[in-house]
Amino acid sequence: MSQAKEMNNGLEWTIKMVDGTTQTLVPHEGPVMKAWNCLVGLFSRFVSKIWGFLLKAWNLGVADPRKVIHCLKVGMALSVVSLFYYMRPLYEGVGGNAMWAVMTVVVVFEQTVGATMCKCLNRVCGTFLAGFLGVGVNWVAERSGEKFERLIIGASLFLLASAATFSRFIPTVKARFDYGAMIFILTFSLVSVSGYRVDELLALAHQRISTVIIGTSLCIIVSMLVCPIWAGTELHNLILRNLDKLSCSLEGCVIEYFDGSIEGGKNEPIKNLQGYKCVLTSKATEEIMANFARWEPAHDRFNFLHPWKQYLKVGASIRRCAYCVEALYGCIYSETQAPESIKSHLASTCLRVSSISSNVIKELGKAIKATRKSSAIDFAVGQMDDAVKDLQSCLADLPNLLLPLPSPEVSGTESEKAERSAASLATMPLLDVVPLVTLASLLIEIAGRIKGVVDEVEGLAELAEFKPAVEEKLKHNQPTNGITLQKQNEEGTQKALERV
Repeated sequence: MSQAKEMNNGLEWTIKMVDGTTQTLVPHEGPVMKAWNCLVGLFSRFVSKIWGFLLKAWNLGVADPRKVIHCLKVGMALSVVSLFYYMRPLYEGVGGNAMWAVMTVVVVFEQTVGATMCKCLNRVCGTFLAGFLGVGVNWVAERSGEKFERLIIGASLFLLASAATFSRFIPTVKARFDYGAMIFILTFSLVSVSGYRVDELLALAHQRISTVIIGTSLCIIVSMLVCPIWAGTELHNLILRNLDKLSCSLEGCVIEYFDGSIEGGKNEPIKNLQGYKCVLTSKATEEIMANFARWEPAHDRFNFLHPWKQYLKVGASIRRCAYCVEALYGCIYSETQAPESIKSHLASTCLRVSSISSNVIKELGKAIKATRKSSAIDFAVGQMDDAVKDLQSCLADLPNLLLPLPSPEVSGTESEKAERSAASLATMPLLDVVPLVTLASLLIEIAGRIKGVVDEVEGLAELAEFKPAVEEKLKHNQPTNGITLQKQNEEGTQKALERV
């Protein structure tokens, strides 16, 4: 017997076999139907990939609207520079080399003002120098006779191109003038080689230099006037974010260790406490931003000769602290954990050190953000030193907790007592205490490295001429900021203890 039932908007036929089982009859598909199903599947996959790409692009634009603004600025600059082709008077002024202006906009327009100015000035200087030398070499070659003309041009091309290429390996030149050296090689090669066949070489060089100046000037104007993105501001904000992430990671690591929720490294690391990883990977970005910031004019709170190099020293000192914070995670998620009785002996002191150290970092961030010297930083560093001394005292008392107390009932010679004491000490879980002692030692090391950050920030304040600190005096001539910071330290330590 056969039965038909509707399934998935179609019919499915089943028959009963002799042995009582049921078998489904699959309709036979012809080659046309198979080809159609294949095309439908390919089209659906193509649409799915396109939709996924558009969704990722939308999320990227929403996450950082400045990328969208940069794209619109590039389109605006290209639209304006293309007028040299569309408008007859402009086209006749630069001749057929108007395309060089379009190419210049494409290759030199960058997201930040500093990067754009760096490329623009490198391109202009490289083009000027190469054009001047190229015309000069061709002038000398023409007056040397047809026999030596090609020899002089070839020898000059070999020497200057080799020297310019070698200069790109010099670290200082590579960091600031690498693009200019490449443009010099390109332009000199074009001018010197084409001058052998072109009669009006001077007019050709003049037109190309003019178009390069037009393109670079347009890029600088659009980059600075239309929603400018300053490399110096980006570097300033990056240092602030690194300080904030380091502060959160430092305090969060210690709280997480003494919270009692870690058991042999089974828990996954908390993502919001891993900001120190961003600090460790920010070196290249800081160097690039500092290099571009040197090319920028005065803007916002930053002068033309702002000490951007000092920001690199501040960032390096922050990373030295972040390396210690990374080592803290090795203690937190270690397979061996100290007994709760031993951890409670150091809990309050370690939490106090981490809380005060975190507040010192936050105070440095406030000073850099406001470009004003801090009146409470000396008081905060003094509190951190006191907390470190207390932690060192607790570490000195730790062996007394591990050694067994002498019993008055024990008798025997002095050598027997020493042997029993050594045997009791060997049975104590010394390896279980190693992560705790390491964590405390790392906190002491971090406090010392934070002083290095304080020194570098104070150096930045002197070089950048930060505004003087504002000190509001109370009746007893004590700074308000110091009292506020002390209350913040006490409240932070108390909250951490309550959580533990």
